[in-house]
Amino acid sequence: MEKWKEKTVISTTSNDLSNWSRLSSLWPLLYGTSCCFIEFASLIGSRFDFDRYGLVPRSSPRQADLILTAGTVTMKMAPSLVRLYEQMPEPKNVKK
Repeated sequence: MEKWKEKTVISTTSNDLSNWSRLSSLWPLLYGTSCCFIEFASLIGSRFDFDRYGLVPRSSPRQADLILTAGTVTMKMAPSLVRLYEQMPEPKNVKK
């Protein structure tokens, strides 16, 4: 074993630490409006297991940093999707 010649101290803020930990992982909010969402949601199941690639699905928009939608977003569904988007923290990413 190597001996340390000097002590190592890391000084940071909790916000920077949180951002660093989220840098290489995605925390998506899965949003589905039709039957194709069932196939889309199978990504988090045991067959595909996206957890091991850093994709951790969140059930709250306040914890998510990405919205993944499946299905057609109609005018009737748009206000609820916009509300979820507005509740997300910065930075916001949207993929469809």
